[in-house]
Amino acid sequence: MQGNPMNVPPVSVAAAKAALIAQFADPVLRRRASMLWGTRGVGKSSIVHQVAEQCGVPLVDLRLTTIEPVDIRGAIYADDDQGKTVWFPPEFLPTPDQPQGVLFLDELTAADQRLQISAYSLILDRRVGHYHLPDGWLVVAAGNAAYHGAVSHDMGTALADRMFHFNVQTVIGAFLDYAIAHDLAPEIMAYLKVRPDKLDDTQSQLANDHLIGASPRGWEDISNVIKSELSDESKQVFVQGRLGAANAAEFFGVLRELQAGANVLELLEARPGPETAALLPKSLDALYGMTYALLAAATDQRTLSRALEIIEQLPDTKGNTPLPIREVQTLAMELLFQKALDRGLEGAVLESPVYRRYLQEREAKHA
Repeated sequence: MQGNPMNVPPVSVAAAKAALIAQFADPVLRRRASMLWGTRGVGKSSIVHQVAEQCGVPLVDLRLTTIEPVDIRGAIYADDDQGKTVWFPPEFLPTPDQPQGVLFLDELTAADQRLQISAYSLILDRRVGHYHLPDGWLVVAAGNAAYHGAVSHDMGTALADRMFHFNVQTVIGAFLDYAIAHDLAPEIMAYLKVRPDKLDDTQSQLANDHLIGASPRGWEDISNVIKSELSDESKQVFVQGRLGAANAAEFFGVLRELQAGANVLELLEARPGPETAALLPKSLDALYGMTYALLAAATDQRTLSRALEIIEQLPDTKGNTPLPIREVQTLAMELLFQKALDRGLEGAVLESPVYRRYLQEREAKHA
């Protein structure tokens, strides 16, 4: 199958997760397998783990590229009493005393084709050899298509016709939500906010015949590098080895601007008014860099209240080019308020005169 055969519209990671949770809740739909398609690092495996956790059921995770066909079908032995050969099913497959759960067949399309035959039996018939999958189990498979640039064997239409298919793609908004929730480096969030096309450059990577490119999983690794105690030279080596030379060069170019654009520690300690205004960033990259750095630094009532004061002063920014000040201000207020809710600090926001003035201004604008 050549080209891009995926005639299924893309869905976000959150939408795919919600769909699988709803599927598991319906006993009829649960008996039909689902297939997650998507580029490497998009979060397919994470979706399935979260579904099992949220549904409160066990997960059997089989990475099909690491096992042999006999591992699923089981071992054969001679039963002298019956005068027959009998299959012993593997111990990792669900047993009747586990009535519900999620069976995850990861890297289905990359597995050896002999192994796929056994996996397909579980998908099509919910059985392999003499083994029967309990009725309460949902089968979810995941893999890459050939046009994703990964090792992939074609899936026939007969098998595809027995599954629900989800074309999973990570959108920048969902990734930034994930990044905030998992405390990724603010530099990563600022960079991707102004360069969303760099979240996943698989197509560019394939077009240029490059082995290494950017992916959501890769940016999480880069966050760990940036937050580490490595020297700047070592960080550059690791980033190049994870993103590729061109992506790394652009990222470090923006990173230097982020680091030079605003000193968040000085801003937090500055007095409101002219002292704060003199420290505000003057470029778009630095503006977003300051926003996400403030979000990371706002960990208690004092720093949260001070961050709100700084955001209120953003119109005092004197840049060489027009900047989306109001847009950034709205984003920052929403992010800070959400963090306050998550940390039990909403009182600091609700009692802040800055936040009250912000709401009054918004209400007047929409009146």
